[in-house]
Amino acid sequence: MRHFLFELKEGLMISLRAIRANKIRSVLTTLGIIIGVASVVLMSTAIKGINQAFQSGVSSLGSDNLYIDKWSWFNNDTPWWELRNRENITIEHYAKFKELAQLPLAVAPSIFTNQSIKQGDKTVQFILVVGTNQDYIKTTNLTFASGRFFSELENNSSRNVIVLGSEIAKQLFPTGGGLNETIKIKGIKFKVVGILEEQGSWVMGNFNPDNQAFIPIDNIFKYFMSEAWGSVTINVRAPNSLMVNEVKEEAEGIMRRIRSLKFDEKNDFSINQQEGLLNEINKTIGVIQMAGLVITGLALFVGAIGIMNIMFVSVKERTKEIGIRKAIGARNRTILGQFISESAIICLIGGAIGLGLAIVGSMIIAQFDFPTTISADAVVLAIVISLLTGIFSGFAPAYTASKMDPVDSLRYE
Repeated sequence: MRHFLFELKEGLMISLRAIRANKIRSVLTTLGIIIGVASVVLMSTAIKGINQAFQSGVSSLGSDNLYIDKWSWFNNDTPWWELRNRENITIEHYAKFKELAQLPLAVAPSIFTNQSIKQGDKTVQFILVVGTNQDYIKTTNLTFASGRFFSELENNSSRNVIVLGSEIAKQLFPTGGGLNETIKIKGIKFKVVGILEEQGSWVMGNFNPDNQAFIPIDNIFKYFMSEAWGSVTINVRAPNSLMVNEVKEEAEGIMRRIRSLKFDEKNDFSINQQEGLLNEINKTIGVIQMAGLVITGLALFVGAIGIMNIMFVSVKERTKEIGIRKAIGARNRTILGQFISESAIICLIGGAIGLGLAIVGSMIIAQFDFPTTISADAVVLAIVISLLTGIFSGFAPAYTASKMDPVDSLRYE
């Protein structure tokens, strides 16, 4: 055992001396590994960041929610024109549904319009303004940075009050505040009664509450009906996740009754779930992962070929050294270990540089509000990939060196 450790130490020392003797060549050799490892780590951190941001956005809306809508979020079976020709869901349908539904924890209507919001000389464009009622907040997990949601009295009397998402508030009131201030939509004044806490789920775009504003639903009908999306969405929240399917079955039966559908007629509405969103994002992440693996795999393969080529050159250059070591008693496994160690060390150096570049890159990307997460498993992944690449790419040259005949090696010029 002591002899083996001595051989290992001696091999590592010789490998390090060889690397120091050819610094430029060693650095150039590691470029493929640097690029490959940096790509792997950045891809891993970006995918985790995207996934966490999406999960955060979904959880802010409530994981026990159902959305009864004219449109289907994800349905490849129903042609788009058939969805378009469905009858709109109206506020009257919502009222009947709320009266008949027994199982939901909360039910609220919502209808959407895209508008610009102004405050003084500042304007925020393409904002999704949601018309709803006081029960909407009960169908979500949204919390407030300041203020509150509008009340039943304010909703029933169609007061010009508004709740702003955090991103809108930042842009309209960059120095802070905003509560009880007045903003304008198409010249109509609204009083800010609440500002939501930041959700940070950028992957949801305008459907992120950070980029939304909420007003009493009758104000949509009064001021913006010509620009509204037409159909009302009925937001339904189950008492808990175990009752989602039960609530869904009740909702389907009630909607069929409201829509006067016969037993042999198929639904002319859709009941959407966040499970569909999660499935879609998982598919997207899967595609990104596959593309990333192919790209990084190619980079690592090119890097491994480069290292193997340089190691063969190194073996050729040091043929006489190998002959001398064998002549004084070095075993084949010692020579094999020496060159594999040299290849592995070169790759580990490249991996360390690639990891450092990935960390710096993720910090730069994070400045643009793109979620990245450097985790311990990403660091372990970088080290393992570097080590395995070094071992596999260095094995063939090392094996060639270990099988050299000492007599022929000593004659080599």
